[in-house]
Amino acid sequence: MPKVKTNSSAKKRFRVRSSGKIKRFQANTSHLRRKKSKKAKVRLSGSTNVATADSKRIKALLGIN
Repeated sequence: MPKVKTNSSAKKRFRVRSSGKIKRFQANTSHLRRKKSKKAKVRLSGSTNVATADSKRIKALLGIN
């Protein structure tokens, strides 16, 4: 049986938390920041969990099934 390959783009974007949930960073933070309010930029900074509906698909990309 061959080894399962980890998806390279997924391993750069997601991390697994100690609880087993998957961490992701918010979108809309990399450019066009001048027109966003400070409140919006602060809200978008930091990380959040992946939606439960998507976690099974992302775990398959990371090879953690």
